[in-house]
Amino acid sequence: MAKPAAPKETPLSKQYNQIKAKYPGAMLLFRVGDFYETFGEDAIKASKILGIVLTRRNNGGAHEELAGFPHHSLDNYLPKLVRAGQRVAICDQLEDPSQAKGIVKRGVTELVTPGVSYNDNVLDLKHNNYLASVHFAAEDYMGVAFLDISTGEFFTTEGSVAYIDKLIQGFSPAEILYCKKHKLKFEALFGDKYNTYTFDDWAYSYDFAYNLLTGHFKTNSLKGFGIENLKEGVTAAGVILQYLADTEHRDINHVSSLTRLDEEKYVWLDRFTIRNLELIYAQFEGGVPLIDILDYTYTPMGARLLRKWMVLPLKEKKPIEERLDTVEMFLKDEDILTDLSQVLKPIGDLERLVSKVAVRRISPRELVQLKRALLQIEPIKELLGKKTHENKVLEKYINQLNDCKFLIDKITKELRDDAPNLSNQGGMICTGVDADLDELHKIAFSGKDYLVDLQNRESDRTGIPSLKIAFNKVFGYYLEVSNAHKNKVPVEWIRKQTLVNAERYITEELKIYEEKILTAESKIFEIEFKIFNDLVITASEFVAQIQQNARVISTIDALLSFAHVAKKNKYCKPKVTEDKVIDIRDGRHPVIEQQLPLGESYVPNDIFLDDQDQQIIIITGPNMAGKSALLRQTALIVLMTQIGCYVPASAAEIGLVDKIFTRVGASDNLSRGESTFMVEMIETSSILNNLSDRSLVIMDEIGRGTSTYDGVSIAWSIAEYLHNHAKFKPWTLFATHYHELNQLTEDFKRIKNFNVSVKELNGKVVFLRKLKEGGSEHSFGIHVAQIAGMPQSVVLRANEILHHLEKDHIKEKNKEKIKEAPKNNFQLSFFDPVDPVGEELKTKLTELDVDTMSPIEALLKLNELRRMLVK
Repeated sequence: MAKPAAPKETPLSKQYNQIKAKYPGAMLLFRVGDFYETFGEDAIKASKILGIVLTRRNNGGAHEELAGFPHHSLDNYLPKLVRAGQRVAICDQLEDPSQAKGIVKRGVTELVTPGVSYNDNVLDLKHNNYLASVHFAAEDYMGVAFLDISTGEFFTTEGSVAYIDKLIQGFSPAEILYCKKHKLKFEALFGDKYNTYTFDDWAYSYDFAYNLLTGHFKTNSLKGFGIENLKEGVTAAGVILQYLADTEHRDINHVSSLTRLDEEKYVWLDRFTIRNLELIYAQFEGGVPLIDILDYTYTPMGARLLRKWMVLPLKEKKPIEERLDTVEMFLKDEDILTDLSQVLKPIGDLERLVSKVAVRRISPRELVQLKRALLQIEPIKELLGKKTHENKVLEKYINQLNDCKFLIDKITKELRDDAPNLSNQGGMICTGVDADLDELHKIAFSGKDYLVDLQNRESDRTGIPSLKIAFNKVFGYYLEVSNAHKNKVPVEWIRKQTLVNAERYITEELKIYEEKILTAESKIFEIEFKIFNDLVITASEFVAQIQQNARVISTIDALLSFAHVAKKNKYCKPKVTEDKVIDIRDGRHPVIEQQLPLGESYVPNDIFLDDQDQQIIIITGPNMAGKSALLRQTALIVLMTQIGCYVPASAAEIGLVDKIFTRVGASDNLSRGESTFMVEMIETSSILNNLSDRSLVIMDEIGRGTSTYDGVSIAWSIAEYLHNHAKFKPWTLFATHYHELNQLTEDFKRIKNFNVSVKELNGKVVFLRKLKEGGSEHSFGIHVAQIAGMPQSVVLRANEILHHLEKDHIKEKNKEKIKEAPKNNFQLSFFDPVDPVGEELKTKLTELDVDTMSPIEALLKLNELRRMLVK
C-alpha cells in the first residue's frame, strides 16, 4: 500500500518553518495580519500558559494545533510567557502588507528570554533582571558575569565555587548560561531552580570572549576595566555578548563598561546566610524580609541599588562612614530631607528610560518622562549645594550630575507634553518645528470649518435643510439626505449607500477634499516620525551622562531611604571601628519589632563580643524565649552598619566584620539524598572551613538533628574549635538547648554563658525575652507544645515522663561525666574510664591530632569510636 502524500507546504507555512528552524527551543510568535499566531507544540504550550483557545486547522490533509491573540495584546501576554520560563521569538511583518508583492516579508525582531528583556510588563521595577553566565574553569574555580540589559549594568569576577555560589544567590539571576558539557556539575551546584540556556564548548574560549569584549567596547585591551587578568571572568562575560547577538539584541551601546566584583571589597555572605537572615526574600509565606523594612526609596533605580547594597556590604571603613555621615546630614536638616524627597518623586526609572533611548525602543511619552526626570537635576544640585560645607561627599555628587540642558531644551521645543505612546500615528511634534508639517496640520485639522462651510453652501443651493456631512472608514466623507428630500438631490451627486430613511452621496469636491486630508495625514505621520527619530538619535548622544545621573540619583535615593527609616523607627548612628569589638546597647530586631501586635513593644538586649574576654557567648533558655531573634538581630545590626545604615539600638560600636556566617533552622535536601542533619553539618562545615579573624558566626541549635550524645559532642567540639583555633578568634553567638555546654565557660576563658530569662507564675511560663549572665537549666518544651495546641493527654503524659527522668537524676549524672571529660579536647567522654573499651578509646583519642582535622573528619572519627562501644 502506498504511503499517503506528505501535506503540501503553503508559502506561509514554508516561511514559518524556515524562521522557526533558526530559533530552536524558542516559542515563535508569528505575526499574521492583526494577530500573533503560534502553531504545533508552541500552540499547545501557549494555550496552557495564557489560557487561550487551542484550535486545529487542516493543513493539506494534516491537522495542526493553532493558538493566537491580537497583536495589540502583546504586552499583556508576553510577560506571562517569559515568567513561565519561555524564550519567545517575536516575528513581525517587515513591510506594509498593502504594498507587498506575494507573501509579506517577515523576520524575528526580538528574542525575549527571562534574562533579556526591555518590556516594562516583564520587568520588576524594584529588582534587577540579571542574565548570568558561569564558566567552569577547574574543580573549585569558576568565572561568572552578570548583565542587566534593561539598565546596562555589567559585572564580572572569578573565584572559588563557594564565592560564585554566594554571588548567584545574591544577584538572583533570571537566567543562567553555561557550557552544555557541565550540565551535571551545574545541577549539582545550583539545582534546577533557574532558567538556563546552554552553549557548546566553542563559546567558552578566552580568546573568543576577549575579542568580543574589546570589539564591543572599542578598546585595544581590557586593562581599563581592571579585568585584564580575570581569564575565567572574561570568558563568562564574552558568552553573554554572544547570547545577546544570538537573541537579536545588537544595539547595546548603553552597556558601556564592565565592572569587576572585587571579593576583597565586600563582606562575605554565603548563600546560607543570605537565606537565613531573610535579607531580600522571606523564607516562609507571609514573612517580611529586611529589604521591605529599609526600602523607603522614591525611584525604582534607588530600590534596585539598595538591594545590591544588601548583598554586598562594605568592608572598608571610609566609604561606610561616608554613607553614615550623609544619612546623618539628612536627619539633622528636616527641610532638605523633605525637599529632596519631593524632587525625587517625579524622576521615575531614569536608568531604564535611557537604556531604551540607546536601543531606539523609547516611545514619545517616555521621552517626555525622560525630560521631566532631567528637569529635576538642577534642583537636586541646588539642594545639595546648601550642605557641602557640612559634608564634602556632596560635592562629589554635585560634580557628577549633568543637567543635560541642550537635550531638555530640544525635547521641550519639539515634543508635545501630551505626546502619545505610539510614534507612528502623529500627534507628537509641536507647532513651529517644521513649516511643511505646520501647513499639513492646517489642512488636516482645520477641515471642520471647511466641511461646515461646504454643508451650508450645498444646503442653500439644493434647499435641503437637513443635509449633513459625515465620515466613516468604509466610504470616507459623504453627504446624507433624508428620504423626504431625495427629489432635491442634484444629478451630479453620486449615490454610495441606501439606508432605510436616507441616502448617502459623494461629490467631486468632497472626493478631492478627502484625498487632500488623507494625503496630509500620511505625510504628517511620516514627517513627525522622522523628527522623533532624529530627536531619539540626539538623546542617544547623552546616554553616558544620563547613566551617570541615574547612578548618583539612585545613591542619594538609597541614603535618603536610610534617613527616613532611621527617623521613623528611632535608629541610632553606629560607630565603625577597626577594633575587635562588637558592642550593641539595647539592640532590637528590625523586622520583628515592626510586626508585633498593637500595644506590645520589643524587648531590647545588649550584646558585647571581643577577642580578649568574651569571644563566644553560649546562650541557653527555653523555646520561644527569643534566642533565635537575638542571634539574628545581632547579625542584622552588623550588616546594616556595613551597608551604611543606622541601626535599631540606643548605641552601637561595630568593629569591621569581613564575613558573616549563620547556621539556623532545620531543612533537608532529599533530592540530593541529604537529611536534615546532613544539611546542618554541610552548612556548619562551610563555616568552619572559611573562618577569618573578623568573622561573625551565628549558630542556632547545632547538633539537634541527631542523638543527644552525638549532638552534645558535636556542639561541644565546635565551640572548642572556635575558641582554640590556631589563627582566628571569630566572634560567635551560640544558642543551644544542650545545657551541658554551660560547663564550657569553666574551661575556656573567652566563652561566657548567658540565658534568655523566663518567669514561672502559677504553673505558667512568662517569656521575659531579656538576656542575662549565667546558664539556664530548663527548656520548657512541654509548655511550648501545650500552647501550640498539642492534645492535653499528650502534654500530661509528657509531664509524667519528665518528672520520672528528673527523679532519676539522669541529667546530673551526665553533668558529672562532662566535668570528668578530658579538657581542651574536641570530644566528650561519657563512658567509665576503668572499662577496657574505655581505655582503648582513651588511647585512640589521645593519639588524634585534632588541630589538623576538618569537622567532617572529626565526625567520621567520632562515629568510628562510637561503633567500638556497640561491638
